[in-house]
Amino acid sequence: MTSPITTDARCDTLKIGLLSISDRASSGVYEDKGIPALKNWLHQALWNPIEWSEQVIPDEQALITQSLLNLVHQGCNLVLTTGGTGPSPRDVTPEATLAVEGKEMPGFGEQMRQISLHFVPTAILSRQVAVIKGSTLIINLPGQPKSIEETLGGLKDEQGAVLVQGIFAAVPYCIDLIGGPYMECKEAFCKAFRPKTALHSKRV
Repeated sequence: MTSPITTDARCDTLKIGLLSISDRASSGVYEDKGIPALKNWLHQALWNPIEWSEQVIPDEQALITQSLLNLVHQGCNLVLTTGGTGPSPRDVTPEATLAVEGKEMPGFGEQMRQISLHFVPTAILSRQVAVIKGSTLIINLPGQPKSIEETLGGLKDEQGAVLVQGIFAAVPYCIDLIGGPYMECKEAFCKAFRPKTALHSKRV
């Protein structure tokens, strides 16, 4: 597969932080599956070279907030968390994310719940949030690999036509608006949306 716009060598490098939040995975009770699922999906979606920063941590609110701020200070353009967004007492990822005191972006959480409601009625119990801190977009994602793929990529029919947009379609333009590198999506896998006036503006 080749890009109609550029190749990997000419794409801007992205700095992406991945934070898996789980008491049991962080203590070695079971292997973390969130970060591998995120990396696999992003490799399929993007032409850009990616510089990763990865961490698996327990469900401790102060630790989560500090870890997010560390990723922001490292210059990550995008930070994705997985896990800890339900209603149980130990699920504190949304509170920890809001504690970074960034600009809340409620549309991401709203759309993730809309997507998940096509599969399970308990999607209304999910509490994912997203914020912009400086020039970093932080998004909470579900903990299960299948749910991660569904919320990022959306829903398609048997012919591949999009039924419900995934949240990632809006991520590249959001990164543009906060001054980040130009994200090149592999359109056969995930098509990003940019207003016509913004298309390839960083390439001219």
